[in-house]
Amino acid sequence: MSTVEEIKVLLSKNKKRLAQELKQSKEAVFLIKKATHSSLTSEEKEKIKIQLLDICKSIPAFAVFMLPGGALLLPLLIKLIPDILPSAFREDEL
Repeated sequence: MSTVEEIKVLLSKNKKRLAQELKQSKEAVFLIKKATHSSLTSEEKEKIKIQLLDICKSIPAFAVFMLPGGALLLPLLIKLIPDILPSAFREDEL
């Protein structure tokens, strides 16, 4: 497989993951808005909790990426601490 084809495959896979993460975030925003007017079920509360944890996990990964050389450091950090990625980007969940 050529490098260009590999890049296309990776971009496609990450596009799907990003779309999934955005869908989950949109659902969480809807549930948070709903919580201002009515009470949530335990399942809805769990969904919000999971999504907020995903957002909190994204912040350190983004900070590392923004460091000089962070684009090279982030893949190494992900190998050492795979839990740093949001749930949509973890290999075992797709």
